[in-house]
Parts: sequence; C-alpha cells; structure tokens
Amino acid sequence: MICADSIFSRALGSLALSLALVTGPAMSSALARDLPELADLVDRSAPAVVNVSTQQLAKQAKRSGPDARDPMQDWFRKFMPKHPQVPRDEEDEEGMGSGFIISQDGYILTNAHVVDGADEILVRLTDKREFRGHLVGADRRSDVALIKIEATGLPKVQIGDAGKLRVGDWVVAIGSPFGFDHTVTAGIVSAKGRSLPDEGLVPFIQTDVAINPGNSGGPLFNLKGEVVGINSQIYSETGGFMGLSFAIPIDVAMDVQGQLRAAGRVTRGRIGVTIQEVTKDVADSFSLKSPQGALVSAVEPSSPADRAGIAVGDVILRFDGKVVASSTDLPRVVGATRPGSRSVVQIWRRGAVRDLGLIVEAFAEEPVKLAARAPVKRADSAGSNRLGLVVAPLSADQRKQMRKEGGVAIKDVRGIAARAQLQGGDLIVAATRKGLPVEFRNVEQFNRFAAAVDQGESVSLLVRRGDTQSFVSLRVPELQ
Repeated sequence: MICADSIFSRALGSLALSLALVTGPAMSSALARDLPELADLVDRSAPAVVNVSTQQLAKQAKRSGPDARDPMQDWFRKFMPKHPQVPRDEEDEEGMGSGFIISQDGYILTNAHVVDGADEILVRLTDKREFRGHLVGADRRSDVALIKIEATGLPKVQIGDAGKLRVGDWVVAIGSPFGFDHTVTAGIVSAKGRSLPDEGLVPFIQTDVAINPGNSGGPLFNLKGEVVGINSQIYSETGGFMGLSFAIPIDVAMDVQGQLRAAGRVTRGRIGVTIQEVTKDVADSFSLKSPQGALVSAVEPSSPADRAGIAVGDVILRFDGKVVASSTDLPRVVGATRPGSRSVVQIWRRGAVRDLGLIVEAFAEEPVKLAARAPVKRADSAGSNRLGLVVAPLSADQRKQMRKEGGVAIKDVRGIAARAQLQGGDLIVAATRKGLPVEFRNVEQFNRFAAAVDQGESVSLLVRRGDTQSFVSLRVPELQ
C-alpha cells in the first residue's frame, strides 16, 4: 500500500522538476541580459591604456630595508611596493605600473608613486611601440603624475564625470597587474567620497574591482567607456587584492594635471585650522540639530582663519556655499580653492549661524602631522566627579604651556573619562555645554561644572596634550 503523503511528495517533486526545466534557461537568459556587455567597451578603450615601466639607477637607488618601512603600508599598500631587502649597489631598481593617454599629442596620466624616484620612464602601447617618457610633474598629495611622450595621432580616452557615479554602478579597470599588460577586471562602485589615512585631499572612489600591483595609474571606466578614476590604492593585509580598491576621481586628477601642465606644480588653499569630526555627542553638547560640519579644535596664529575671527569651538558648516557635511569635506573644499581667493565661511557659534570672510593662503609644501594619541590610562581613584575625572590646579609650567591662567590638569581618570581615552597629564582648557563655552580658573569651578551636567547629557572638553589639542565628548550615563 502506498500512503497519500508519498504520492503527494512525488507529485511535488515532478512539478518542481518541470518548473526547473521550463524556467531554468529563461532565468539564466534574464540574468545574462542584466549583466553588462564589456567586450565593445574594452575594444574601444584599451588602445589608450599604456604600460609604464621605470628604472632607478643603482648609484641613486634608495635604501628601503625592513626598518625603513612605513607601518601603514601593511594596511594601504601602493601598487608598486619596494622590495623589502636592501638592493645591492650594482643593481638598478625597476618598477612597473599603468597609465592612460589623455591627448593625441602624448600626455599620459598615472600615479605619482609609479614614477617616484625614477631616472628613466618607458611607455609601451598596445601596438608594442615604446617611447621614452618625460615627467612633466607629479603631485604626491593627490598621487597624480603627468608624463609626456613625443608622438602624435595617438588614441586617447574619453573623460567622464565621477560625480555622476552611483554606488552599485558597474566599473571596469584596465591595467598591467604583475606585468600582464592590458588585463581587464570589472566590479561595482562600493562607496564614494572615502577618506584614507594621510589622504584627506582626495575623496576616493571605493570599488570591488580586482586590483593588484601593476594596476597603479590605470584607468577606471564607467559603462560608457569614459574614465571616471585612476586606480591608486588597495586595502590589504597581504599586499594582494582583498576586495577593497580605491581610485582617484578623474575630476581631481584633471585639475591636478592642468596645473602640472601649466606650472609644473600644484597650489592649494589653506586657512590654518585644526579640525575634528562632529559626533552625535559633540553635536548635542554644541546644541547642533544633527552631527555635521567640522569642529575647530585649534587655530594657527596669524592664519587666514585667525584674522577672520574663527575661534576654537566654532563648527564650520559651509565654505564658499559648499556644505561641509563631515570634517573630511573641509580639506578638499579649501584645498581646491585658489590661494588669494576671498571666501565666506559659515560657522555655528553659541547656538547661532554666522558668516565670516577670509582670504585663502597657499598650502605649505609638506603637511603638518599631529602627534599620535597616547595610550589610555585607567584608574579607580577616589574623589572623581561624575565625568570620571580627578583634576588638579595647573603648575607654573603648565600655565606657561597653555599661555593662559585658566584650566585644570587631569590627575586621574575612571569611567566615561577613561573610555574616552583621557589620561593623567592632559590639560582641560575649556568646555562646551548646551552650545555655550565654559572656562575654568580653578578646580572648584570645574567640579561645579561637572556636578551640574545632567544624566544623559553630553559635554565637550577642549583637551590639550603636548602640542596638540582637540575636543573630547563625554556623555553622562542615565541611571537605570
């Protein structure tokens, strides 16, 4: 006897098999129609992509032993890493990257790190022709370099608009990974406007396109066959592709090459402020409706910002009408402003918006790097206030360091102060609560301020450590 459940199960199995046979090819066909066709794009665009090889003569070769490596290279590796062993004096150093032709008379864009230190540059086209390249100029801050070869009638790329890219759009890379010329890889835009360590002037395009050493300087195309970026960096623990690739937007690169072609160097604007991100807690303590803008934690004396009246504790919301959504936006906007330009800065101060005018200055040749934050010191000291801080009066040396009478010194930390990475020896210059600045001339005033902070409220302390200062936000927890 056959049970009804068995018959029903067989019927369902037959139905599923029939559906699979009917819908399988149709579904595959539909899926294929949704995938981009890349062959025509590659046929049109590949001739304008070049291989760039460099040679650094032995007598000028730079030592690059393991002790000289930058630790950040373990995380953000350039596509042409130096060999970790010290080169022998009789050997030349060779490197390889990619590039693309932007004009028929031989101007080529690539990465600055591809040609860094090169004594000879060789450019090879898809038709196997080779040309000696002349370096017009290179800009390390944007990692863009411009090369010129003596030729005419060359194929050139079409320049696109990186601003029209959307997250999820398909993009294609053509380059020479590991020396394999004109290798094509594809993927999607994973994110836009990425900021990388020590790369605050470039709003990188993040993709999942397979990029490896040798792809440096190669073009990133949209599906129209237009260049929208220059492949520049990867995030990797091994030096190989791990799904995170970063490209310089083509509008940034074209602006740089225009300056390099005209003057051989790039000039950028500066206003002389140190800034930090506006977090939710910072926004609450400054009475901002939402966490936006760039919080000013220091102002350089006699700088454009100082002369304009910008002060520590101001939140910059707009620059020349451009919205500063996060602190990473400001260096890009200011850097793109020509020195000598008169600009209007919109700030948030004491719960109100103000407009200040200033004249932008030229950026110095080398960026100033802030000192690294010291390790957290945790203590369970008695006598701490509700912010978790034990403070003491400033010594004569500390008052001299701060160049003011007010302020207190942190003696010990616990609770929320320790979690915020405050530590003994830090100096509290001032604070902001409910959008208003507060200063302290002694320990008693600070402790009264701390005692008045309500549960669930955020305050921001202006903390000085060594030669740097920044705002640190603390939120008093609510009792359960």
